[in-house]
Amino acid sequence: MNDTLKAAIWMSGAILSFTSMAIAGRAVSLELDTFEIMMYRSFIGIVLVVGVATMAGTLREVTSRNLGLHLIRNISHFAGQNLWFFAITAIPLAQVFALEFTSPIWAILLSPLLLGERLRPIGLLAALIGFIGILIVARPTPQSVDIGQIAAATAAIGFALSAIFTRKLTRTETITCILFYLTVMQAGLGLLFAGFDGDIALPSWESLPWIILISCAGLVAHFCLTTALSLAPAAAVMPIDFIRLPLIAVVGMTLYGEPLDIWVLVGATIIFAGNYLNILSQIRSTTATR
Repeated sequence: MNDTLKAAIWMSGAILSFTSMAIAGRAVSLELDTFEIMMYRSFIGIVLVVGVATMAGTLREVTSRNLGLHLIRNISHFAGQNLWFFAITAIPLAQVFALEFTSPIWAILLSPLLLGERLRPIGLLAALIGFIGILIVARPTPQSVDIGQIAAATAAIGFALSAIFTRKLTRTETITCILFYLTVMQAGLGLLFAGFDGDIALPSWESLPWIILISCAGLVAHFCLTTALSLAPAAAVMPIDFIRLPLIAVVGMTLYGEPLDIWVLVGATIIFAGNYLNILSQIRSTTATR
């Protein structure tokens, strides 16, 4: 079995995990708010990360040398994930996933400011193409500004910031260290915001399996995605990731009666094209400098 096929199998796991998380998030949204979902998800995540790291002998890799950067990274991800959980209850799932694909576009624009990376003309072109895709997906008018669309688009910015700070952390920290602080810090943030009104709802026995699924699916999805990218170049992995959109559109239509909006698919394809153009450019640039 070649590496590209192995990457495709791992990406299938990521796609199923992201889809499962969206279904589970909707299932518990009537009982728990987004902060409570994040809090319980993170508590379960702590158990999973510490347990796996202990068995693998990597728990000693957790250090305290970059706590400030870990905190900034996790605030960004916490904000993005909360907005994402809200968006999946407010607008069709296909729209949420389509707008989520803009995260790499935001990373292109923000990396020069936060990492000192050079913004190349091809990056600006990719961002422009992505913005056109956003307009097609959302089709905003003064009369139809949708809070769910705003939440999904803003969540993509949170995910982009998280990815940028994660990239910076990986220069000195291991995956175990990053995941440990991901779960611990977001558990603390979840507890703080969930308890701000003095009322934290306990999940019912019916909701508990969904909470466990959300926690497991989130960790598995990112592990599968990271593994796939370690086996094959992004140019091979990204097209597989795009399968998430038609799959979630079918799920939304089948489970929730959401109409299949062709313009969402068209806009998402354009957003993907902008991302893919940037990836191909980076690969050619790297090859040319060898």
